[in-house]
Amino acid sequence: MGRITLDKVQKSFGEVEVIPPLDLTIEDGEFVVFVGPSGCGKSTLLRLIAGLEDVSGGHIRIDGKDATLVPPAKRGLAMVFQSYALYPHMSVRKNIAFPLRMAKMDKAERDRRVQEAADILNLTDYIDRRPGQLSGGQRQRVAIGRAIVREPAAFLFDEPLSNLDAALRVGMRLEISELHKRLETTMVYVTHDQVEAMTMADKIVVLRAGIIEQVGSPLDLYHTPKNLFVAGFIGSPKMNLLDGDLAKPHDATTIGVRPEHITPSPTEGTWTGKIGVSEHLGSDTFFHVHMEGRRDPVTIRAAGEVDMHRGDTIYLTPNAERIHRFGADGLRMP
Repeated sequence: MGRITLDKVQKSFGEVEVIPPLDLTIEDGEFVVFVGPSGCGKSTLLRLIAGLEDVSGGHIRIDGKDATLVPPAKRGLAMVFQSYALYPHMSVRKNIAFPLRMAKMDKAERDRRVQEAADILNLTDYIDRRPGQLSGGQRQRVAIGRAIVREPAAFLFDEPLSNLDAALRVGMRLEISELHKRLETTMVYVTHDQVEAMTMADKIVVLRAGIIEQVGSPLDLYHTPKNLFVAGFIGSPKMNLLDGDLAKPHDATTIGVRPEHITPSPTEGTWTGKIGVSEHLGSDTFFHVHMEGRRDPVTIRAAGEVDMHRGDTIYLTPNAERIHRFGADGLRMP
């Protein structure tokens, strides 16, 4: 069991309130991702759940029991940090077994759990190596293994892939997702990378300045962002937000159109502009189009290689059924 409930949880450092009172429920077995820009409070919120920070108000319940004042070691949670924090003089086997040794667990049971974790994480061939003999991805797997052997009620991940290069991040992202499906254990994951959030989460919690802006599945947030902040944050490349004369025909203060919902043409369309930077990725081409009267370019996504170049005039037609409307208060309109 790993149901976590936050009831009016609040955190202040002195007179500075970093997390106003908030409510959140993480169901047993869910993969929940906290996402938001730097300084939004996502890591602080994770540390409050772990017990590494004291709450300034409210209650934290784990499986229905009040854990607000329970020490971290007794909450039944396991945390994986951005830093691997491995002991360089110990083998992989001893690093994974360390929390069990500290708990004075029977050696036979300890060995069983370590071997099981090594099998799950494909570390069996490296079990007697030291961290200095491993790649970054292998070290991160050792850190995860050290959490697995505790058989926690929930795993807490604090930006665990930030130290890895792009290729390793993609690989580890898949491995953690597969691990979640295999263990069926609650996982709470912090990242500033919304691509990680979209590809890994059952449920995303979007934070800004300690406030929960929206909670929902990745596709909920993609299709129906609650406000301008979520609309501009979720999606890669981000949604185009257009106001003024472009929004008036839609009876809105601002309209939002995702790059993949705009059709480019060299001859005709609803809007006109000139191509600035173009990014040719093979499978996709991204054009950054400058339109008269707009400071920021409009980003469009075209499939494959398109024979259009910097300085060319381009015509854009947004998909009318995919236009998002926002009012003067920044909230989504029906």
